[in-house]
Amino acid sequence: MSKGILTRLRLSSLRLRLVVVFALVALTAAVAASGIAYWLNREAVLTRTQDGALNDFRQEMQNRAATLPLRPTQDELRRTAEQMATGSRDYQVLLLGERDAGKPIVGASDPDDFTLADVPRSLTDAVDTERKVTEADPYAYHLFWQRTERNGTPYLVGGTRISGGGPAGYMYKSLAAEKADLNSLAWSLGIATALAVAGSVLLAQVAATTVLRPVHRLGEAARQLGEGKLDTRLRVTGADELADLTRTFNGAAESLQKKVADMSAREESSRRFVADMSHELRTPLTALTAVTEVLEDEQDSLDPMIAPAVALVVSETRRLNDLVENLMEVTRFDAGTARLVLDEVDIADQITACIDARAWLDAVDLDAERGIVAPLDPRRLDVILANLIGNALKHGGSPVRVSVRTEAEELVIAVRDHGPGIPEEVLPHVFDRFYKASASRPRSEGSGLGLSIAMENALIHGGSITASNSVGEDGTVDGAVFVLRLPLDASGITREVQTRSSQGEVEEA
Repeated sequence: MSKGILTRLRLSSLRLRLVVVFALVALTAAVAASGIAYWLNREAVLTRTQDGALNDFRQEMQNRAATLPLRPTQDELRRTAEQMATGSRDYQVLLLGERDAGKPIVGASDPDDFTLADVPRSLTDAVDTERKVTEADPYAYHLFWQRTERNGTPYLVGGTRISGGGPAGYMYKSLAAEKADLNSLAWSLGIATALAVAGSVLLAQVAATTVLRPVHRLGEAARQLGEGKLDTRLRVTGADELADLTRTFNGAAESLQKKVADMSAREESSRRFVADMSHELRTPLTALTAVTEVLEDEQDSLDPMIAPAVALVVSETRRLNDLVENLMEVTRFDAGTARLVLDEVDIADQITACIDARAWLDAVDLDAERGIVAPLDPRRLDVILANLIGNALKHGGSPVRVSVRTEAEELVIAVRDHGPGIPEEVLPHVFDRFYKASASRPRSEGSGLGLSIAMENALIHGGSITASNSVGEDGTVDGAVFVLRLPLDASGITREVQTRSSQGEVEEA
């Protein structure tokens, strides 16, 4: 078996099972056929040899031993035994008579090759047993035989007795030639069995190749389809089940391509709508922001009845402005146009600047070593920190602790509050867009996009953010913990973000 075949067998369990099944079936059939053939030939060979020798011995006993006197001499027994052994059947003869009553004598054709000790006791007992003569059985003595083995060589031993007080005779024939013929037959059948198994393996290879090649092409096409090559199709040949499967695959691929195209068109339309809407809102928002800034400056001089309404307009205008900016940012992520602008950033200084710009110095406890510098996008890092710290202050309350450490090749920033924590059913959704846990936390004034944008900015750096609850020594929840992980060396990241799923996967441009 070639090395290529062995390699394919190792790489394909289905191919291996098919080859094994073929081999087992062929082996079982070959062994069964060989066994039956060997058994039939063995019985035929032995029966033919045995019947020929025994019939010849019976005839010799009738023609020669029966003519001996009632009290033969040893020389007469020996000569008669030698004459009986000179036949074509090639066996030795031993005659057992009585010189006088109770005085047995033995005559052997070859005393060195066949003696009375070579005759099994069970055979002599059977030969000496006189049976009752009847119409159905007119003979007092029968011919008996038995197969024995001496020094690894099989022998046939037969014996009978002449009625009326005549001598008993035994024949001793070697079956070595028959054994050699049967051994040769066994070797031939073994070689035939091995060739049958080898042939079945080759046949299994051909069958496996015929069956598995279309399956392999189908698997390769499915892999390409999974990689996004929706125009993948297979050529349909034949009219069997595999051809039907191929047609089904092509139909499914065509349907999937159409649905994905429709979804992509709707998604692109939605993104364009959001982008256009956000862009169109910026112009009136700019004017509104300018007006609200004037109104805010004059708020103290306004009528007390009008001042609350002005304050509400100012607050909601700022919130609307933040929402539009967030929508614009989300649109850039979805469109794959968000890019990193890297710079060497001192992490402690960056966090301090973020806190100070938002007047959070009194509410935030910073634990960061000086001198930790990493190539990051300062604006995006500020967005991440502002969202995480702002979320902690809004929902957990002060004091909020921000700690910075390095682990291996990662920068780890942990933001922890001391609020009621995040409910377990909310944890998997905290980074979803527009998600608000209003049922378990106070009503948020945010848009529900902050943590989602923070995650997108972490992902574009090649990092991640995780959310969990801090458990105190008494087993109760003691606030929420958000952990930001960023690579310390992000200098090689110059990729565009392309959101593929709700988890925000990214790929290199």
